[in-house]
Amino acid sequence: MALLENKVAFVSGGGSGIGRAVAEAYAREGAKVVLSDINVEHGEETVKIIKDNGGEAFFVKGDSSSASDNKRMVEVTVSKYGRLDIACNNAGMGGPAKPTGEYEPDAWDRVIALNLSGVFYACRYQLEQMEKNGGGNIVNIASIHGQVAAPNSPAYTASKHGVVGLTKNIAAEYALKNIRCNAVGPGYIETALLKDNLTQNLMDAVAAKAPMNRLGTAQEVADLVVFLSSEKSSFTTGSYIIADGGYTAI
Repeated sequence: MALLENKVAFVSGGGSGIGRAVAEAYAREGAKVVLSDINVEHGEETVKIIKDNGGEAFFVKGDSSSASDNKRMVEVTVSKYGRLDIACNNAGMGGPAKPTGEYEPDAWDRVIALNLSGVFYACRYQLEQMEKNGGGNIVNIASIHGQVAAPNSPAYTASKHGVVGLTKNIAAEYALKNIRCNAVGPGYIETALLKDNLTQNLMDAVAAKAPMNRLGTAQEVADLVVFLSSEKSSFTTGSYIIADGGYTAI
């Protein structure tokens, strides 16, 4: 039997990159997938890919930085499939590159609103529904910068540290309610976002910072998310698991 057979899973930011890879991986493992994205074209493309490969998926447009949109996305999921078993809160942004003393407050607010407040809003309504189900499983996508600094990205670093702390709090609060919550910290992953914003020389330089001397793939992150979303990790909660090719080991 597939790892997620008969489960209902939600993925935010499922239109591209890690979110798309997670949505596809969930579907391959037998889950019915609801995915959200602010970009309708990208989200519907992910649904098409999943359906073309024999999976089941549904798209809902949503702004993950909005509390009301997060509430609505849970409601749509339950209306469509009757329950919510698994959630991967992946939507996020990097923000501008400036040192802390020059960082604009409105830029800070935008990054925190999506990367941290958005994850809280998502978990708030997902947990409410999972309690009704009698259990569930949340995986929050943090970053290696939930542990180490990203110079000139103070809002990103602070938001991802916050996601790790929020994840641990949820795990402690809901452990006896059959709800697990873990965080994944991807290192530098070869996605369209990275390739569109860095030259090949810069990508090579970033890759060289990890002992493996390469970028990760979205699929490698998705495989870890699937493990944490399945009963294969049934005694794992409150963990922050890094996938970075050894970047943070040295």
